[in-house]
Amino acid sequence: RLASPKAGTHLPTVLDQSAAARVMEDAAVASDDGSPTAIRDRAIIELLYATGVRVSELCGLDIDDVDTERRVVRVLGKGRKTRVLPIGKMARAAISDWLAIRPSFVRADSDNWLFLSQRGSRLSERSIQSRLAHQATRTGLGQHLHPHMLRHSFASHVLQSSGDLRGVQELLGHANISTTQVYTRLDYQHLAKTYDAAHP
Repeated sequence: RLASPKAGTHLPTVLDQSAAARVMEDAAVASDDGSPTAIRDRAIIELLYATGVRVSELCGLDIDDVDTERRVVRVLGKGRKTRVLPIGKMARAAISDWLAIRPSFVRADSDNWLFLSQRGSRLSERSIQSRLAHQATRTGLGQHLHPHMLRHSFASHVLQSSGDLRGVQELLGHANISTTQVYTRLDYQHLAKTYDAAHP
């Protein structure tokens, strides 16, 4: 008749806002030298942080899915559900820079894929993970950077700024709001640390 103990909730690891800003700034500086891969990588990093998309969703994007005029990106998520997400100014600029040099990556069998490898194939999830790890090392972040960390950071930062849990659920494409509620616990952790540090 004894109730079994509940497993502890694992809280996702997020970048704080200053660390996220450092990653974005460093990616922008790296792309300024005109390296095609650095320009592509900046567009990937900006888009991941600006929209909170899953890496699988990012890999599945076609050029037609991005509408810089309307400032949105159309994503095919889990359960084949489509959602339309707003994209900010920095991400739009990075994507425009990438689209300008993307033809240099195109090969005879390249499709309408948004992000291409140097061989002209669709960029894989593994390649994106590797590029983010490289970015973290170059930035001197001191922690492993992966696509899902940018997704968690996006959700946490939007929730901190807006307090709109339902809106964050829509943006992330969560079917159940209880999945999104983990970010309220992260926000509470942040407040508790501030309280402990500041209260006399």
